Amino acid sequence: MSGADIANVCNEAALTAARHNEEYVKLHDFEQAIERVIAGLEKKTKLLSPDEKKVVAYHEAGHAICGWYLEYADPLLKVSIVPRGQGALGYAQYLPADIFLYTTQKLLDRMTMTLGGRVSEELHFNSVTSGASDDFEKVTGLAQRMVLQCGMSPKIGTISYTIDRGQDMTKPYSERTAKTIDSEIRRIVDECHERCKNLLIEKADQVELVAQELLTKEVITREDMIRLLGKRPFANRNDAFDKYLASKDEKGDD
Repeated sequence: MSGADIANVCNEAALTAARHNEEYVKLHDFEQAIERVIAGLEKKTKLLSPDEKKVVAYHEAGHAICGWYLEYADPLLKVSIVPRGQGALGYAQYLPADIFLYTTQKLLDRMTMTLGGRVSEELHFNSVTSGASDDFEKVTGLAQRMVLQCGMSPKIGTISYTIDRGQDMTKPYSERTAKTIDSEIRRIVDECHERCKNLLIEKADQVELVAQELLTKEVITREDMIRLLGKRPFANRNDAFDKYLASKDEKGDD
């Protein structure tokens, strides 16, 4: 978060504490404030039907399982199927690391995780929903940047085809190159989709566990994920939250 975001969270936490007549701002006030800043105000009047709630639960479970078992995905903090502002029927909160350079594998893991919701719907229901439209926008944008700007497509090579050229609306490449660009973007997205599908089929039991926990509790945390699935299977890649907890334990021991 930026400094302004953090200030906004502090203000929201103070308001939350005041609404509940608390003497001081507590940890759960900050947690609610972060959710409000990230995902919007909780919509208590927006009641989902049982069928809609089930779809959202399996959608979010797909994201959560992909994030748990993909090495370079952002660590998961919380998953919710409580409707919030800006049309969000559910959301997953992550703890992104301070990364300034993204490798191809990191981008592919992020795209695969983003497709997890839609793929989970495909595997568990006869029809898919419109809930993944924002996910598709993110995945397509990443694939475009990989091909057009980052030199991560073997067929396009180390050439930058930046579209934004001010007033010049002409494409900086030929029609033949345009077809190659389209096919490479499609290839990257399709490969991530297939990889995501294989992972969720392999981890079908875990998807079911997380989805049922969401349907029961509506909100599950990182601790719930560890209880259900065990720790993430990447001992050499402890996430920032693990390191934060470890540093607190060390200070406590002193």
